[in-house]
Amino acid sequence: MAIFFSMVFLISSICLIVSVLLQESKSEGLGAISGGGQNRFGKSKFRNLETMLAKITTISAIVFMISAVVLAAI
Repeated sequence: MAIFFSMVFLISSICLIVSVLLQESKSEGLGAISGGGQNRFGKSKFRNLETMLAKITTISAIVFMISAVVLAAI
């Protein structure tokens, strides 16, 4: 049982790391100073990808926390 939850813990942690790294930044950074953030023509077609990555991140975080608690209890 410990091996199973260790594998779930490992897979969920890798999935969580990858999904967080693939998400785009919510802030505009230094582009907002010079007005570079005003051009948003291509933003709408990536909306489905952003929502999918957000759901994957949420599910991975939940599985990660549950498996961490179970591993601590074992």
